[in-house]
Amino acid sequence: MRFTSEHRLDDGVLEREFTLGEIPGTLWTPESAAPVPLILMAHNNGLPKGEPRLVARARHSASYGYAVASIDAPGCGDRPRSAADEQARADLRRAMRAGEPVDEIFESFIGPLVEKTVPEWRTTLDALLALPEIGGPVGYSGWTAVGIRLTVAEPRIAAAGFFAGGYVPHAQREEARRVTVPLLLLLQWDDEGNPRQRALDLFDAFGTEEKTLHANMGGHTGTPWFEVDDGNRFFGRHLK
Repeated sequence: MRFTSEHRLDDGVLEREFTLGEIPGTLWTPESAAPVPLILMAHNNGLPKGEPRLVARARHSASYGYAVASIDAPGCGDRPRSAADEQARADLRRAMRAGEPVDEIFESFIGPLVEKTVPEWRTTLDALLALPEIGGPVGYSGWTAVGIRLTVAEPRIAAAGFFAGGYVPHAQREEARRVTVPLLLLLQWDDEGNPRQRALDLFDAFGTEEKTLHANMGGHTGTPWFEVDDGNRFFGRHLK
């Protein structure tokens, strides 16, 4: 892991950009003399690690006393996309605008993206836990499709917070039954991009005995800010 920039922000949080092979990432750490727990914060498909909503959540969580890391997954942010991926994304947007079925298109590129992204998160986790300022335990917050696979594959994750969940590949829907860590699922009731009933069915499928569903009115980007505080309290119960 090579740090390429470093900034001390107004709230005392240290923000550092890093590269790990081909993986670009950002690490936010609080002012603390002791090793702190870690939250892996994954954006939704296609968004960059510098997306303002993600950065705001990351900084807020760091100010609560967590180290927070985000990476650009393959094909996300500034990382190159294949022509096939670009076409699949365009087809998905067109089908959703037209109200047409999107499952086949969705599976064609989200499934492979999950397969590529999870090993990169695990490699990143190895490097992060080697830093003296990070001591674990580890939480995951963000994109549901990647989060399910990562939580099942990675025994070091002690708690997970997932967003939406209406469109999740079939493989991850089956894997949901193997998620056994404490879980918080956020659902926007009127999310135009995530069918509500599918998200509710997914919540029912998770195998953990400790799971909580928070549903709020509004569309995809309308998640209330108080959910960030609630999420930090959720991780506080399980990571500290």
